[in-house]
Amino acid sequence: MEIGRNKFVTLSYELRINGTDGEVVEKTEASAPLGFVFGAGKMLEMFENKLEGMTSGSAFDFELKAAEAYGEVNPNAIVEIPTNIFEVEGKIDEDLLTVGNQVPMQDAHGNRLNGIVLERADDKVKMDFNHPLAGDNLFFKGEVMEIREAKEDEIAEACGSGSCGDNSGGCGGGCSCG
Repeated sequence: MEIGRNKFVTLSYELRINGTDGEVVEKTEASAPLGFVFGAGKMLEMFENKLEGMTSGSAFDFELKAAEAYGEVNPNAIVEIPTNIFEVEGKIDEDLLTVGNQVPMQDAHGNRLNGIVLERADDKVKMDFNHPLAGDNLFFKGEVMEIREAKEDEIAEACGSGSCGDNSGGCGGGCSCG
């Protein structure tokens, strides 16, 4: 069976940045592989494009340029925020605002964002809302462990409630809305 839309795929792989001998930032073993519904929109598009058509046991070794992965670093995503917005009942959790800490937040539209604390002053916090791998070329090396037809519940879970109906994202025609 080949990797294609609505197939459940499991992979073991190693992800490096800064070259094929660069820092390992993620690794999955054959005993605990990554599993996902192919074409559900949960993985990087170019990552899936590189895997499409492979079969069980296929080895892969490829690079995704930053623009194909999480994009370049956007300087507009590095912002200063007043410290007082982190107050809960008049107090700030000092551990939360430690430099290097990732802080879950929401924008004015309710979208969830993760920001990394870059600097801290008494009245402001400088945060970076870029993806942690923005600006990095990604190097993947691994093996396709298994490919099978995705179960209906796996497809529904992968599609999520927002992608059914218009088929513009998620699993397309494989998505079943109730």
